[in-house]
Amino acid sequence: MGSSGSQPDAAPAMRWWGWGDPGHPPALGEGVLSELRERLGLAGAPQPPVALEHVRLPEPALSARQRTALQSLLGHGALSDAHARRVAHAAGRGYLDLVRLRRGEPLGAPDAVVRAGSHEQLLALLDLCSRSSIAVVPFGGGTSVVGGVEPLRGAHEAVVALDMAGLTGVESIDRESLSVTVGAGMRAAALERELAARGLTLGHFPQSFEYVSLGGCAATRSAGQASTGYGRFEDLVLGLRAATPAGTIELRALPASAAGPDLRELLVGSEGTLGVIDRLTLRLAPQPRERIYQGLLFADFESGAQALRRLAQEGEPPTVARLFDRPETELSLRLAGEGLRHAATQLYFAARRRREGCLAILGFEGEPEQTRRSWRAARACARAHGAIVLGSGAGEAWRASRFSAPYLRDELLTHGVMVETLETAACWSDLHALKSAVGRAISDALAASGTPGIVGCHISHLYESGASLYFTFMARMLRGAEERQWQSVKEAAGAAILANGGTITHHHAIGRDHRGQLEQEIGATGIAALAAVKQRLDPAGIMNPGKLLPAGA
Repeated sequence: MGSSGSQPDAAPAMRWWGWGDPGHPPALGEGVLSELRERLGLAGAPQPPVALEHVRLPEPALSARQRTALQSLLGHGALSDAHARRVAHAAGRGYLDLVRLRRGEPLGAPDAVVRAGSHEQLLALLDLCSRSSIAVVPFGGGTSVVGGVEPLRGAHEAVVALDMAGLTGVESIDRESLSVTVGAGMRAAALERELAARGLTLGHFPQSFEYVSLGGCAATRSAGQASTGYGRFEDLVLGLRAATPAGTIELRALPASAAGPDLRELLVGSEGTLGVIDRLTLRLAPQPRERIYQGLLFADFESGAQALRRLAQEGEPPTVARLFDRPETELSLRLAGEGLRHAATQLYFAARRRREGCLAILGFEGEPEQTRRSWRAARACARAHGAIVLGSGAGEAWRASRFSAPYLRDELLTHGVMVETLETAACWSDLHALKSAVGRAISDALAASGTPGIVGCHISHLYESGASLYFTFMARMLRGAEERQWQSVKEAAGAAILANGGTITHHHAIGRDHRGQLEQEIGATGIAALAAVKQRLDPAGIMNPGKLLPAGA
């Protein structure tokens, strides 16, 4: 075993009302804003978020007895009900979360924020909360976009947010087995920095990479932007430990096992409803010696999808694959940083061969010979399907700006733009019908609200059997009726997904937003099985109430 006991860099602060680094500079130019005002019918002055001190929270509901018991167990400084701490743990980063935070009216707030410093302390905390009617919401990076960290108390007297920052750090690196054991509260970015210094990588880069915790990735079955090459997060989990109200589940790291149903898969994706994952052993890869990122332009989405299907089924799949439809190609080029805009538009207008089309980004990482061979094969396949190669400028510009979209969303919200995403996946044979049906459902729902919008879509992950579809849509925000506007679109899109062969979520998880639709995907017997497991592991029902399972399950 290699290094042991190292501690991560301090987690970066996040805007309490939005995404990311408070010092991040604005990225929207006046030209883009003017066009959006015209296309979406925006009106009125920008509306920045209220001041932090004006955020309205209910009074903490912990009794003196409960508070004293928690402080006695956890120790000095491990419990806080300060206003700023409660606000910082009051919501994730979904559209409605941000709308409510910005106007100073979050849906709720934890009665306190607590930290455990060891597995034994975590078990004692869950036991105390079970006996004291206190709900527990595990809170890693707070990046959920489906209501997964909303501080719901359910039938309990109070609710606490369990900040996972006390359960972090690299425990060991096994270079021979290419694995790392870490505290689940560690941020993905902090781990990647430690691994890069040792010539290794986890290869997991979700858009929330800067802030997401590794336990959060496990609990939600995350899929990073490079999952086509490195695998989804569940593919990376070799072993784990979880504290549940009923006791510890410890699954040691193994390359494979036939010892009954895979309990890793039961806990990975459980969204904090069964217990708290506090330690993970994860599969690693060598740091790639070469990275090739290229931009291409297909005449239409269908020909691009056919090329990606061939790569997934017959060739050497890229590490990263993105294919944008025409509306999202246009939107991406207008909203992207100057590098991507210049690299793509310069080539595709200068060539005078194609003035519109669908942008694709292909990325290949690994050993130089293998990486170059894979790119040559992919280029030939793409050209056989009519693609124009834009070059590495567009590819590298995309890679440099791939974590910037949430910052743009903050700016758009200030200017009254409803901007939201949703994702799904389906088999190749269902993919185009699914894309058409969901896009139409979103457009129709927006129009019915009196706010016709812009709807784009891209393929974001490839499999031999199918691919994921990621939708982005924008419209004028209905001030004072944001929830109703959002709900109408969400319901229409969800119904279209389930009616056309898609999964209700490919990588955002179920959370609160999708729990009413889970039964349509896994059936009533499946819901009953999950409910029975929850009853066994969490008999008092304190773990993350109101998430994953439908009401009454």
